Amino acid sequence: MRIGLIADIHGNCIALDAVLAALAFERIDELICLGDIAALGPQPAEVIARLRALHCPVVMGNTDAWLLDPPPESADERERPMFALTRWCAAQLTDEDRAYVRAFPPTLERALGDTERLLCFHGSPHSFDEVIIATTPDDDLRRMFAGYDATIMAGGHTHLTMVRRCGKTRVINPGSVGLPGTGAIPPYNHDVHWAEYAILDADDDRVAVHLHRIGLDVGAMLGTARASGMPEYDYWAAKWRAV
Repeated sequence: MRIGLIADIHGNCIALDAVLAALAFERIDELICLGDIAALGPQPAEVIARLRALHCPVVMGNTDAWLLDPPPESADERERPMFALTRWCAAQLTDEDRAYVRAFPPTLERALGDTERLLCFHGSPHSFDEVIIATTPDDDLRRMFAGYDATIMAGGHTHLTMVRRCGKTRVINPGSVGLPGTGAIPPYNHDVHWAEYAILDADDDRVAVHLHRIGLDVGAMLGTARASGMPEYDYWAAKWRAV
């Protein structure tokens, strides 16, 4: 069995299409998305249409929840662009799109052969806002994983690729499709021009984890973003060191 893992698309359909084109050569059996699909980017409705057409399972991310209940105006200058973008993205969606997002579960499970089990989530199994990184103490991970029994835990949220162990459990983050290098925690790396994803290659008693990174046409993304009429274009473009 081969499972593709993607996360944190953030309304960037050009990046998603590049990843889907790469995955077309990988002969995967299933594609799973770890949340944050449409908010903060220029193509929220297009991303939703792609995932729906693929029947791709998606777990609920924090910015997915924002689309259903957009944040109000913020007095914090650091939050203002992000929340303005979220409100604009939410306004691009149809009632059918919102119903699709509302149905996202907090977690998804899959059997991988006879002995391995995969648990998918966004931040942690208990909260899409929790942060798991390479330096998170094992005691904190055990608290976040309490009540769940899986040999592989896969989440997104940080936009940082990761494979680490906690006891017998492997913890995976495939990175970000649509906004790599700038996620839930600083410091941020804006010097990026790629999209990220992972593939799990499983048989009866073995799971191999492959992390992938592919180049993107940043100029095409910026042109699409400018043409979309999205607010805070400079804020978004700066994440690609384009302003």
